Amino acid sequence: MGIREVAKKAGVSTATVSRTLNTPERVRRETAAKVRQAALELGYQPDPYARALVSGRTHLLGLIVSDITNPFFPELVKSCEDLAVRKGYEVIVANTDYSPPRMSQCVQRMLERRTDGVAILTSEMDPDLIAGLSGRHVPLVFLDIGCVQEGVGNVAIDYDAGIRQAFRHLWELGHRRFGFISGPLNLTSARIRRNAFLRCLREFGGDEQRGSVCEGNHKVEGGKHAMGELLKLDPRPTAVLSSNDLSAIGAIRAAREQGVRVPKDISIVGFDDIAFSSCTDPPLTTVRLPMGTLADAVLGCLFEQIEGGLQKAREYRVGTHLIVRSSTGPAPM
Repeated sequence: MGIREVAKKAGVSTATVSRTLNTPERVRRETAAKVRQAALELGYQPDPYARALVSGRTHLLGLIVSDITNPFFPELVKSCEDLAVRKGYEVIVANTDYSPPRMSQCVQRMLERRTDGVAILTSEMDPDLIAGLSGRHVPLVFLDIGCVQEGVGNVAIDYDAGIRQAFRHLWELGHRRFGFISGPLNLTSARIRRNAFLRCLREFGGDEQRGSVCEGNHKVEGGKHAMGELLKLDPRPTAVLSSNDLSAIGAIRAAREQGVRVPKDISIVGFDDIAFSSCTDPPLTTVRLPMGTLADAVLGCLFEQIEGGLQKAREYRVGTHLIVRSSTGPAPM
């Protein structure tokens, strides 16, 4: 059973069948559906290796993430995969667990599978490994840390605007003593968010005191521990911003265990707006990083290079905005 039989049954040319299998976005939806139905009825399965030899592409994309247990990343991966499938690509996901040695394994995996492009959505990168990818002329896109050049694009998130919106929201509620739970400070994105908070603290005139920033690990337990340290301060903060939602969820848990009411005694804000953030008790006020927009930018940057040549690399910017729920309220009197 081959491509000619599929074309005959679908009533189209072999070229149309080939386009449907390799570049479905170039085929009318109704025609592509007829081709897929004919292939299904005939039991035809295209040979991926033969397709790669003909087209020069494997139609595989690599996504390297930091922590697949953090709901932010599965949500982002799903959004990216939805877009990739519509373009006729499959996605390989690799998880570094914030480990540079694991990062090395992830990069090697992408090279072995001959991916057409790789999105590196993590900060723990080794320049030598990245050089290995770019040396193979594999299009790359980074999240926040990329230096745009031939074959290397970057997606920059406007963390500063998001932190500023959250800070202003709390300021207008009467808060003047602030705490911040950062992510691991070896991560570029965590440092960017912390620095944005410190700028707001200086510009708005909040009480800057030792210990107002506590380092977490972007996980629930890290947020819980950091919140415990902030609650030891005298006077303690009346509002706490967190580098991500998992940290904020841990902070809510720590406050509850110590009998501190949220938001009556202390207000808490997260960052990312993962699906769980609306289900906490109380529902979490957070800065939304729109997942669909982020996925569009990441995949758009990759496809621009894959289809238009490595010289097309550029930087995309993704905005953020505050989502107010019930974990924030007026400063206590």
